[in-house]
Amino acid sequence: MIHPTAVVAESAILADNVAVGPYSVIGEQVEIGAGTTIESHVVVRGPTSIGEHNHFYQFSSIGDAPQDKKYGGEETRLVIGNRNTVREFCTINRGTAQDEGITSIGDDNWILAYVHIAHDCRVGSNTIFSNNATLAGHVHVGDWVIFAGFSGAHQFCHVGAHSFLGMYAGASRDVPAYTMVAGQPATPRGINVEGLKRRDFTPQQIRNIKNAYKLVYRQGMKLAEAIVEIESLVGEQPELGLFLRSLHTSGRGLLR
Repeated sequence: MIHPTAVVAESAILADNVAVGPYSVIGEQVEIGAGTTIESHVVVRGPTSIGEHNHFYQFSSIGDAPQDKKYGGEETRLVIGNRNTVREFCTINRGTAQDEGITSIGDDNWILAYVHIAHDCRVGSNTIFSNNATLAGHVHVGDWVIFAGFSGAHQFCHVGAHSFLGMYAGASRDVPAYTMVAGQPATPRGINVEGLKRRDFTPQQIRNIKNAYKLVYRQGMKLAEAIVEIESLVGEQPELGLFLRSLHTSGRGLLR
């Protein structure tokens, strides 16, 4: 299932039923799991580990060196999970020694055309990156996040689970879980109600999340005061745990 025009390095490890299309290049120290398809004109460089049943479309660059002037050729990695779709002209770079040396992508993600995921990013599972979305270096993205077209995140930002970034929105600070962000400059606009409904959150859970969001963004409380209030609720409203955790782990400060 390897096209005769493809170039596969001797040290690359490919499962028996991996497909590699015309003119693709699979470099040294690349591992590709069962059922993965590499279409034509794709370049995969190592050290890179790719799981099972992924689909990489033509003209993507996967696992190449980070676009970071501090990078000095250190051995760093890209790790990609299972059942991901990576469309045309995407770039996903390896990590750097200035972080943990790993860029990682989880499972079941849709990464559409012209998306860039920079060095040291950590992307969870079940995310959608629409066309031309961009992550700068060291960005952490939780599960079920959606980036609309041309949206992005600044270096070191954390984007919490189940959040939504609207078209052209650029997150320059951390986005809490469940939060919808839109506009230029990007600002929080409420919680991602439609996304939560699609993921079978109950009406009561959605109300609880909305009330917690109001404590942070609508009641005029200091963040520390809002956190204390949410901590008192999380025992009976466990769905607030993700929201609370994203408040606690914010390093760049919350997007306001």
